[in-house]
Amino acid sequence: MFIIDLLSTNQEMVEQMTAVLHTAFHAHYPDAWPDMASARAEVEEFFDPERICRVAVADDGTVLGWVGASREYNGRAWELHPLVVHPDYQGQGVGRALVADLEAQVRARGGVTIFLGTDDEDNQTSLSNVDLYPNPLEHLSRIQNLNRHPFAFYQKAGFVIVGVIPDANGPGKPDILMAKRVSQE
Repeated sequence: MFIIDLLSTNQEMVEQMTAVLHTAFHAHYPDAWPDMASARAEVEEFFDPERICRVAVADDGTVLGWVGASREYNGRAWELHPLVVHPDYQGQGVGRALVADLEAQVRARGGVTIFLGTDDEDNQTSLSNVDLYPNPLEHLSRIQNLNRHPFAFYQKAGFVIVGVIPDANGPGKPDILMAKRVSQE
């Protein structure tokens, strides 16, 4: 496996990235990129040179997954979105390699922090289907991973939970905010 920049001129790569995004998310989150056209539009947003898009590719040219990031806060912080690995290659280190590569890319651009939101729309944590008001931080301090929520993956990669947006995806469906310092600059 090797990791490269998105090559917008490589239409085969773009089509594979589109398929990976749609396939990986559609089964669990039908509203996220519900068709190939919406997934392709998401990939095309990363043609913007102000964004980072890194693609994990197998030796035979198969796209295994990809990660994107957008410059925020005058380049001191970057939002990781999305991170996607084809279901056939999940659990094999592809996601971790993409995150590590993204950290290096952000550092090289003078970034200090990477942040992300990881939704809980499917009762995967103890924050789901709970009224987090009036004290969301109290609930957050007791968060439990009930069903393989991605926040555990990000914690293993060194991210910490820095907040929660209650009801971000509808009542009882929060967005868990995470961040990681990647440079002291």
